[in-house]
Amino acid sequence: MKDGRLKYLALWFFIIGVLLIVLIQVITNENVRRLTDGNKRLLAEVATQNKLRSLEADILTVESDIRGVIITDDRVHLAEVNAKISAIRRRLVDIRQDLNSPELRADESLLEDLVDRKIQFSYEILNNYNRAGKDAGEAVINTGRGKRLRDSIEVVVLRLDTARQGSLNRIVGTIERSGQRANYMGLGLALIACIACILAFLYVVNKGRQQERMILMLNESEKRIKEGALIKEQFLANMSHEIRTPMNAILGFTNLLRRSQLSPQQQQYIDYIYSSSQNLLTLINDILDLSKIEAGMLHIEETPFSLNGLVGSVQVMFEEKARQKGLQFTINIDPSIHDTLSGDPVRLTQVLINLLSNAVKFTERGYVHFEVTAISQSEEKVLLQFRIKDSGVGIPPEKLSSIFDRFQQAEAETTRKFGGTGLGLAIVRQLIDLQGGHIHVESEAGKGSEFLVRLPFLPLYNQTDAVPRVADAEQNPIEGMRILVAEDNQMNQQLIRHLMRQWQMDYLLVNNGREAVEALRRESFAVVLMDIQMPELDGYDATRAIRNELKQDVPIIAMTAHAMSGEKERCLSFGMNDYISKPIKEGELYAILQQHKQTMQPASATNPVINLNYLRELSLGDTEFENAIVRQFIVQVPEELVLLQEAVQAGNMQQIKSIAHGMKSSVAYLGLTERLQPCLHRMEVEAVAHPEHAHFAEDLEEVRKICEQAVVEARNLLTANG
Repeated sequence: MKDGRLKYLALWFFIIGVLLIVLIQVITNENVRRLTDGNKRLLAEVATQNKLRSLEADILTVESDIRGVIITDDRVHLAEVNAKISAIRRRLVDIRQDLNSPELRADESLLEDLVDRKIQFSYEILNNYNRAGKDAGEAVINTGRGKRLRDSIEVVVLRLDTARQGSLNRIVGTIERSGQRANYMGLGLALIACIACILAFLYVVNKGRQQERMILMLNESEKRIKEGALIKEQFLANMSHEIRTPMNAILGFTNLLRRSQLSPQQQQYIDYIYSSSQNLLTLINDILDLSKIEAGMLHIEETPFSLNGLVGSVQVMFEEKARQKGLQFTINIDPSIHDTLSGDPVRLTQVLINLLSNAVKFTERGYVHFEVTAISQSEEKVLLQFRIKDSGVGIPPEKLSSIFDRFQQAEAETTRKFGGTGLGLAIVRQLIDLQGGHIHVESEAGKGSEFLVRLPFLPLYNQTDAVPRVADAEQNPIEGMRILVAEDNQMNQQLIRHLMRQWQMDYLLVNNGREAVEALRRESFAVVLMDIQMPELDGYDATRAIRNELKQDVPIIAMTAHAMSGEKERCLSFGMNDYISKPIKEGELYAILQQHKQTMQPASATNPVINLNYLRELSLGDTEFENAIVRQFIVQVPEELVLLQEAVQAGNMQQIKSIAHGMKSSVAYLGLTERLQPCLHRMEVEAVAHPEHAHFAEDLEEVRKICEQAVVEARNLLTANG
């Protein structure tokens, strides 16, 4: 209780001190204002006295000048005399305005009258001089009237000066008293304020010492919390590694088995294993995504992408699933939306896949509709709305507020019936928030759900040339590359052996980082696949030895089951060139090896047009899915080209618009959107606008040329994949 009273007492002292300081400032300002006013009046008085003396001097000067003109009989200086007389009249007006005092009114009038008479006398001298000459002028001067007027003016000026001197003394006295009063009052108030502030300061210092002790305790507590968080993150990283290592072998060998000759029942068992492994991998990735978001290591990128291509790829992923469940699956994109945008296509795809996956999973019969519309469009920003509506089980109203929480689902039996962990929507919301967007859901139990996602993007113009990361296998094969593989896990070694033999690559497999360094001492390799966690010498230390001791710049690709936030950046910081996480996706590894093979070969005469990056990202290593899309492309695109050519020749605008719009999705699967979108989009627009000079013929020729080359590359790709 006593400490509380002291606290409030110190607070009051502090407040009083502050108020006193404010009061000192107010009083000081008032005194400064008085001093300033006094100084202004003082300066005005001094200026008035100076004007009186100047008036007196000017009158003497004019009189002297007139005498000089008469005596010397030189008329040159007459103009200067007139100018000085005008100046005397102006100065007299200024003096009358400055004096403006009832007590001095009589002397002011007398001075004005005397000066006027003195000026008239001067003009009289000059007039006589001008009419009759020098003698006439001297006769007027000799009358003595000029001297009497001058003496009278001096007497009046002296009286006025004496009167103003008294006023000047009073002003000086007032200034001195104001200064002394301000000095005493400020000193007293400052003393009181200092005492109050010192007392408050002593209390604050005492409390500060107590706070320091508390801060030390909090720092120690925070240190323990950070250590606990670090242990938690390390635990997640280790668990990720331990889970992903066998998952790499499971998925790899499952893919190999799926391509072998199996009985229908065996094929079904393998499909079950593959599906379960993918579900487990999805769960691991969800947990790691949450870890990245919490650690602030998940960054949103700004890269160009095709909206139609992205949506078309997502459509391919879910069409078959919806067909198997007997659902009506429709997609609609507003054709007015600019196709080439800048944003994060990977995170946008992750959001759409999650929402569409839920829609298909929770809908037993009916429909799933996906729609993309533009809320607003400008040259600087495009705000898109992604609408996903289904006729599924729906969500009760009281559960809508919790579905975006972690490990939450609408009903307790949802997990038992449909599976899942309740992490998907939590990640979706956080990904949307990171992209500056908004998500809203409307639903009713038994009547379906509707998710509305709004995201901003930057429209890109003149983006007509795609820059694929890798070429297809036929144009730039990796057969014969000399590869060093450092991997300690026996199952992963067996999988890599099979992949290397399948891709007809020359490889050397070692068990740890030390053996990898020794192998590089003996011979050269095109690429090194380096596992991170190995005995004797791990991947980081081995890379450091290769770069610093061997001085070699051979490309090193990190292979790690550590998929925690910052792992890729750490690998690159040790001098590695690329990064692939386990379980290894065959398509992703093949693409990386292609990329490094390209850097060692001169560019081919004909640049490939197919870009499989996006398809491989969506397939997650499912080569059968990729081959199915390629085969569909080989059949469908030539048919669409024939129909488009017939429509152009017949001038059927409706057909031109419909086929051009449909081909946007067809070509998007193999990465042709950036090349063909300008032509297809212009054909679609001109089919509606009917311009005077259409470009159908040249656009069709460009589309035909690229599509025919793409079909050839696609056939070669299927041949290379066996």
